[in-house]
Amino acid sequence: MSHRLHSQPTDTKSDSPASGAVGARAQADLPKTGHLIILSGPSGAGKSTVVRELLANCPLPIELSVSATTRKQRHGEVDGRDYHFVTHEQFDHMRQAGEFLECKEVFGRGDWYGTPVAQTEQGLKAGHWMLLEIDVQGALSIMDKRPDVVSFFVHPGSLEELAIRLRRRGTDDELAIQRRLEVAAEELQALKHYKHEIINHQVKLTASEICNILQQYC
Repeated sequence: MSHRLHSQPTDTKSDSPASGAVGARAQADLPKTGHLIILSGPSGAGKSTVVRELLANCPLPIELSVSATTRKQRHGEVDGRDYHFVTHEQFDHMRQAGEFLECKEVFGRGDWYGTPVAQTEQGLKAGHWMLLEIDVQGALSIMDKRPDVVSFFVHPGSLEELAIRLRRRGTDDELAIQRRLEVAAEELQALKHYKHEIINHQVKLTASEICNILQQYC
């Protein structure tokens, strides 16, 4: 029997099948100030693919906030588009100077990730809807400081389905997959803190559902 990912009810639940690029824009003038959007969920839920679809097709002025990281740049990644790649020394300086909305070391590998304050605030002042695709811990940290955040928790519907997706993408060994599933089970406990829950069955429909919800905040 498949075990569903149960949670406390959130404001919106959808069963819809779910750098610094700016999404498709409406013809109307930009608002005087933008909105801060958070999208997070377990690894393997398809968040990045949903974000690309959202940026390409949602008629809101959405801009993806580009995170800074100390990890090595991978083949095909572009500095400033996918991540801001910095040294550990540069990251430490930025962290001590309070230049991150949130930051953390991921999976104990010594690689740090952080959301720069400056880019986010500049985008909001310009009327953009700044989208942060970040992990659950970082999301909770920001939501604690910014209760006005429009937050989405995206997941595939069950831990069994998540395991299938993680194995299908073929980037982790079985031990790493089990660790990711353990983390996912823990992250589900934070679902009640998000305003909207989205079950990602199909990317285009998921992105459309998120866009429709965001338009309610106009």
